[in-house]
Amino acid sequence: MALVRGGWLWRQSSILRRWKRNWFALWLDGTLGYYHDETAQDEEDRVLIHFNVRDIKIGPECHDVQPPEGRSRDGLLTVNLREGGRLHLCAETKDDALAWKTALLEANSTPVRVYSPYQDYYEVVPPNAHEATYVRSYYGPPYAGPGVTHVIVR
Repeated sequence: MALVRGGWLWRQSSILRRWKRNWFALWLDGTLGYYHDETAQDEEDRVLIHFNVRDIKIGPECHDVQPPEGRSRDGLLTVNLREGGRLHLCAETKDDALAWKTALLEANSTPVRVYSPYQDYYEVVPPNAHEATYVRSYYGPPYAGPGVTHVIVR
């Protein structure tokens, strides 16, 4: 899967509210994964961004979040998801936070694309009449593995 944007961000844990630095990768299929390092091999978790983001707040709009020690409030991002979850992130600069916000909002509204090894290009997979997209994976990450069928429901 093609990488749309990658970079280091601070992520606040949901339980203990501690900040941890992770490598984030936004993939063309609309998923945001976070990893221990930039090799993107050891994934901690992933969030489906595609059609799942309610809104994104940055900087001073993130009233209920304190940035990591030594970081500016201008770099804060709060990603509010439709299922009620929140992802609190912090970029190094205000410009970097704005670039991440733009990329995430675009991934939220962009159609799912999958790689077709037979035609050697990424093809759009439109949702069917039931608002579900069936994606069959031929290769590994970011999907579970060969032969796995994923269902994305809007």
